[in-house]
Amino acid sequence: GLLSESICKKPVHIRKEPISDYYTVETRPFARGKFATVRRCQHKESGLEYAAKYMRKRRRASDVRHEILHEAHVLELSAQHPHIVQLHEIYETHSEIILVLELVSGGEVQRVLDDEEVVPERDATRLLRQILEGVSFLHEHKIAHLDLKPQNLLLTKPFPNGEVKLCDFGISRLITKGIEIREIVGTPDYVAPEVLHYEPISLATDMWSIGILTYVLLSGHSPFGGDTKQETFCNITRGTLEFPNDLFGSTSNVCKDFIQRLLVREPSERMSAKESLNHPWLSGTDSESIINTGIQLTLTSDISAKDSDLDITPNTNGKQYSPSTPRSLKADISPITGRKSNGTTFFRKSPSPKPMGTKDQKEQKNGTARSVDMMVSQFEGISMSKRIVFSEEIIVDERIGMVY
Repeated sequence: GLLSESICKKPVHIRKEPISDYYTVETRPFARGKFATVRRCQHKESGLEYAAKYMRKRRRASDVRHEILHEAHVLELSAQHPHIVQLHEIYETHSEIILVLELVSGGEVQRVLDDEEVVPERDATRLLRQILEGVSFLHEHKIAHLDLKPQNLLLTKPFPNGEVKLCDFGISRLITKGIEIREIVGTPDYVAPEVLHYEPISLATDMWSIGILTYVLLSGHSPFGGDTKQETFCNITRGTLEFPNDLFGSTSNVCKDFIQRLLVREPSERMSAKESLNHPWLSGTDSESIINTGIQLTLTSDISAKDSDLDITPNTNGKQYSPSTPRSLKADISPITGRKSNGTTFFRKSPSPKPMGTKDQKEQKNGTARSVDMMVSQFEGISMSKRIVFSEEIIVDERIGMVY
């Protein structure tokens, strides 16, 4: 699942000299994760500014150098693509690998949601086309990003101007025919059902995340978000996709059709990145031919309990579980900004209101919730019986307004 020189046939050049010989590096990081920091740096000769991403080669007593080089290979493979952040140079010390990256200073898409709450449909189509062009390029090379979300999408200029660039390929994977990859990866609100069921990951896993992203951009809400990870996972595996009129009353039917064709339980039935680019909502052709057909997505499963860690048996009383009205991405279930006096912004999870629903729905959901306790603990890193990869909380300096 990882790229290497033997696969790429193109070695990445790693410099062993101190980065300080060539760059003036700020001592204070403008972004910080569990295993990485990002600092602004300036090339001494050219005067050009970059973002230097420092990553530790050992994490939890394990050597992860090969995983860092995988990210470098993905970036090298994507050189010159207009919608993927560019890699400039690589440095290595005894304890760290440093990726010198393009400094994308227009801010992240998450900041747009924080400030504007929603993105107008016309702007959303422009952003989605650019995002999908980047994703399509990756998929042509059999690379699944696996963490597509507003925080990993950067703008070259402040919204509504600028182009989108994909970033953070730390948990991306090479999808190879005949080799199954089963990992708990991603960010809870954007994770696909097959990930929760510990089924094979595919390029279609990204397409589910694109569907969630589209819903979020247009409404400022998450379709399956709960006030805990447990409830979010229940909503994803058993939920019904809804378009509340107060959120989507002015949204076109062709846009809703686009989302519905991505948020499909069976990965093989989702649109691919190329098919998404050719959908009338993004291509602007024959949009009137897409009408509201009443398609409703019900994420129930026909697999047996032995095939999954989750109890997803349908309710025997014949009632269909339906999640509550989606809660605000900005205020409830997705990373939000909390201002600090030291000029930084801390992206964190925030509790959300208790979901509404009938007594039977609540009892059914509670039963399912108990069955996903193990999945929640795996996302939180409590149980390490399976390989766990999850997104990091990030601190961002407001002087820069971006994060890689």
